[in-house]
Amino acid sequence: MNLWPWNAISLYERFLNSQPKNRLPNTLAIAQLTLTDFRNYPTLRVQPGHRMIVLTGPNGAGKTNLLEAVSLLSPGRGLRRAPFCELARQGGQGRWAVAAHTEGPHGVTSLGTGWEAANGSGDGAASRKVSIDGVARKNPGSLGGYFNVLWLTPSMDRLFSGPASDRRRFLDRLVMAFDAGHGMRVGGFERLMRERNKLLERGNQDAAWLSGVETQMAELGVAVAAARKQAFEALDALVRPHGDNHGSQCFPWPDIRLDGELEALLDEISAVEVEDQYRTLLNDSRLADASAGRTLHGPHRSDLLVNHGPKGVAAKNCSTGEQKALLVSTVLAHARLIRNLEAGTAPVLLLDEIAAHLDAKRRAGLFSVLEELQAQVWMTGTDTELFEPLRGTAEFYRVEEGAIAQA
Repeated sequence: MNLWPWNAISLYERFLNSQPKNRLPNTLAIAQLTLTDFRNYPTLRVQPGHRMIVLTGPNGAGKTNLLEAVSLLSPGRGLRRAPFCELARQGGQGRWAVAAHTEGPHGVTSLGTGWEAANGSGDGAASRKVSIDGVARKNPGSLGGYFNVLWLTPSMDRLFSGPASDRRRFLDRLVMAFDAGHGMRVGGFERLMRERNKLLERGNQDAAWLSGVETQMAELGVAVAAARKQAFEALDALVRPHGDNHGSQCFPWPDIRLDGELEALLDEISAVEVEDQYRTLLNDSRLADASAGRTLHGPHRSDLLVNHGPKGVAAKNCSTGEQKALLVSTVLAHARLIRNLEAGTAPVLLLDEIAAHLDAKRRAGLFSVLEELQAQVWMTGTDTELFEPLRGTAEFYRVEEGAIAQA
């Protein structure tokens, strides 16, 4: 497993040395999307002809389901993080599939992913399958090398006032956009932590076994913290007013801070020294962790703290509208960062119910930023009128009862 994806040059330095903003970007886009027994779609094929796609229709029609299908073309569990067994259409065959032809700077790629219950049990025990250009891949993480996607959903509106675990997950999605292996490192650390917790709960006296687990935890934990720190530094440089903050007149810039003990140590000493200190800390805290029933130190305790930059107020204390604007600003800055670092190629954006809670000025600012970004954007909403300024620029679809037609 590659623990250190950016050996010679940090992500922050890559950002500073990225190509000028006026070079023409390469577009990453879905040219054809096919669903089979996915959510409320028995079968569906969409062939977008435009860079912007607007999906409108009543609640429950299946608009978000389409975005969720696209999100599953990347590593992870998709934008809803739903169990794979729940994605299979009710009344279907107990399986689902999503396939796409994508176009990008490296040509056309065929991506596919799907799931079916192990031995037809329907219990969700099986993992999903992935194929790239018709070749089966063992790990969904391999999708990260071919398809980059970001999303913004209504459930994320509570990000700043919700639990720290949601913000860590959000941060890790940011990191995975640059390094698909980051998700494997996070998952590996969490598995080792659970193993250690079980050993401590049982009062296991095998010191060598515990030490071995803690050594691996230290290696993975510091790698996770380092990757988060690099991504955070690059994003922070971009969102502040002195950065390339397009749309800042409509969306406030977020003042972000990474709060974590390992990340703080990486500012002071080398990664090898941090590993040694964390390994020692795990050893010394066995009794306290056993008493608490959980591991009290590590990257699983880190948090992403966000303030409303112009006001200097914690995002969690801002109004719902201000929190939404800060989140939009952060996601758009992240998309620009990816474009700058990935040879001008912007990620695909999935914006669910994006216009509903934005006033006319901010909607206009959002559409302007999206036009400048030159990304393929999938947007949903119940009110077609909110997207009328994009008429002639975007492709409009009407979604009703699991069916889709151009509008």
